[in-house]
Amino acid sequence: MHKVLALKYRPKNFKELIAQNIMVETITNSIKIDKLPNAYLLTGIRGVGKTTTARLIAKALNCNKDFLKEENCNCNNCEEITNSKHLDVLEMDAASRTGIDDVRELIDSSKYNPTSAKYKIIILDEVHMLSKQAFNGLLKTLEEPPPHLKFIFATTEVKKIPVTIISRCQRFDLHRVPVKELVKNLKRISDIEKVKISNEALILIAKASEGSVRDSLSLLDRALISQNITETEINEIFIRKMLGIADKSKILYLLKSIFQGEQKKSIEQLREMINEGIQPINFLNNLLEVIYFIQQKKSLGNFDSELSMSESEEEIINSISKDINITTLIVFWQFILKALDELSIVSNPILSLEMLIVRLLHLKDMPSYENLLDSLKKNNLSSQEENHNVTLDLRNKKKILNDDNPISNISKDQIKNTMQTKPVLSSSLKEKNLSAGEAKEKVASFEDLIYLASKKKEVQLKYDLEKNVNLIKFSEGKIDISFNQNLDKNFVRNLSSKLVEWTGNRWVITLSKKIGEKTFSEIQNIKKKEFISEEKKGEVYKKIKNIFSDAELLEIKKKD
Repeated sequence: MHKVLALKYRPKNFKELIAQNIMVETITNSIKIDKLPNAYLLTGIRGVGKTTTARLIAKALNCNKDFLKEENCNCNNCEEITNSKHLDVLEMDAASRTGIDDVRELIDSSKYNPTSAKYKIIILDEVHMLSKQAFNGLLKTLEEPPPHLKFIFATTEVKKIPVTIISRCQRFDLHRVPVKELVKNLKRISDIEKVKISNEALILIAKASEGSVRDSLSLLDRALISQNITETEINEIFIRKMLGIADKSKILYLLKSIFQGEQKKSIEQLREMINEGIQPINFLNNLLEVIYFIQQKKSLGNFDSELSMSESEEEIINSISKDINITTLIVFWQFILKALDELSIVSNPILSLEMLIVRLLHLKDMPSYENLLDSLKKNNLSSQEENHNVTLDLRNKKKILNDDNPISNISKDQIKNTMQTKPVLSSSLKEKNLSAGEAKEKVASFEDLIYLASKKKEVQLKYDLEKNVNLIKFSEGKIDISFNQNLDKNFVRNLSSKLVEWTGNRWVITLSKKIGEKTFSEIQNIKKKEFISEEKKGEVYKKIKNIFSDAELLEIKKKD
């Protein structure tokens, strides 16, 4: 009868556990000196040996011989634990028995002494699935269990376990197994199974398993099926097709085309890989890995490729890293991560991949943050020089403004006030405004400004002042405000222009990030509520309420 490799080659002793040396040393030492915890908590990703370790601990505690010295102990207790038939070692799946009744039954049975072994051991797999009541039911027994009782918990999500449970256990974190260790283990098993498989193919399987021994053996099982039929060596090309992984050299050439700005060639290279059967998620993860290697080469001068990079691929990385900067690599990294999120949204993931390539092609030519700052500084300097020249011309009375409409130009200068440039209003312009014979308005407060906007029938301006502006400070000639997202984009320009027109003076309008007062509308509503609340205490309201019990005071108007 066929047995899967993950079960067939399950470790039979602590020495066969892969890449968990510190945990093994701690557990074996505690068993040797007989200093055993009440409960063990084994955590880690799937397939690193949590349940296997739990069984090995159960064997070590109940072995009739010396389990730590025996290579493959075949005593009655060890044999029965291996076959999950021992009466004193209860192995349960907490995912299927999550309630307080299940735990109560477990605790009641644990009071009895073991039948044939030294310890009664309860192994709870996926313990994080227990309910809150079930965890609470375990607390007292965990803290002071009978001397013959030991708990072993295994979980992939330790954060879901209450701290009160964790603090009563001796915790061991089983780490991901490095690629080199996985390759070594796969090589050993393939030799025992007499499988013809290349070292490059084993490396691909090890990397695809993401540190899980069981996953690596399951993938090797898949590969063996084809080898048993064709009786040919399993090579890297077959594993790439089986897993839907693109050749790394093709990804490197694709990146090189993107960095060179060749859109047509980049799309053709991507479509070629898609036709070969790449999986979008695997492709994007490989793309991230390659960008990481380029960043390492650029920053550190070398990189640890974990057995996965050939000499020709290293040469391509070296050539790419010379012509690219770190900022571009960081932006590429962020956009690829965003594309991974989009795969679950877009119905056709191939579209997301093609659009990602197009976005990366355009990102390559984007200016850096430093260049943008430099260009902004240059623009500000040039605008200040231009403003200074206009001021000199005004003083010499050779020209007032380039445009025939002074009010329009004043409003443009006023916008610059918000950018911290200081325009100068010439005396000749004031004289021209006064000679028009228009009656100038006086604005002494924010309320005056709102009233004036209403009087001049500036509906949009009045609405923004009341609803979307938070006043910070108001003084003659200067207004400091903050605003919400609903503020009209031309608000500052319009207000500046109208204030010059209405008052004859230039006003500085400052937009601030500080939190200002509530909007004028909000303040009026608060005052209205307070006024109504105060009036409800009066005799008039009480008399009306006595006559009309369902009456409600909604508004109060002052008599002219």
